[in-house]
Amino acid sequence: MKVVGFAGFSGSGKTTLVESLIPAFKLRGLRVSVVKHAHHKFDIDYPGKDTWRHREAGAFEVVVASSQRLALIREFERPAQLTVHQLIAELYEGVDWVLVEGFKDSNLLKIEVWRADAGKPALYRNDDFIVAIATDAPQRLPESTLRPVLDLNDAQSVGQWLIDNQDRFEYRPEIFA
Repeated sequence: MKVVGFAGFSGSGKTTLVESLIPAFKLRGLRVSVVKHAHHKFDIDYPGKDTWRHREAGAFEVVVASSQRLALIREFERPAQLTVHQLIAELYEGVDWVLVEGFKDSNLLKIEVWRADAGKPALYRNDDFIVAIATDAPQRLPESTLRPVLDLNDAQSVGQWLIDNQDRFEYRPEIFA
C-alpha cells in the first residue's frame, strides 16, 4: 500500500484536494482509504440510533455492519492521541493508497497544501517530509524550493504526480515501529 500525507493549515484546501483525488484514483481502478485528523470532539452517531444508545450505555466499542458498510466507534475513557501509524494499522489491508489528511507533524511523506491568500506560513521550509507543494500561487511561495510545485486546482495532475512517483510512497510499517 502507498501512503501520502496532505499537510497545511485549516482553510488551505486539503479536504477539497483529497476529495478530488479519490475519484481520480478510482478511475484508475485503485482502492483508496482516508485517514483524517479531527481537532475537535466529533461524532458520527446521533441520539436515538441503536449504536448511540450502546455507546451511551457504556460500550467501549460498537461495530455496526451491513452488506455494504462497516463502522467502528471506539470510546476512550481518557483522552488518547493515536499516531497516524496506529490509525493506518486499523485499515483494511487490501487498499492501494491511503490519503492522510492532517497529521502535519507526522513522519510520513507529505504534500503541503498552501494558499497564499490564507496568510499562513509555509511548512516546507522546516519539514523534510514534505516532498511537494500543491498551491494556487506558485509565484507567491515565500521561498524558492527544489521540491515539485503542483497545481492545487488540478487534482488530475497531482494524482498523476503521485502515480509517477508511487514507489516513494510504499508504506513500510516496520520503519515506524
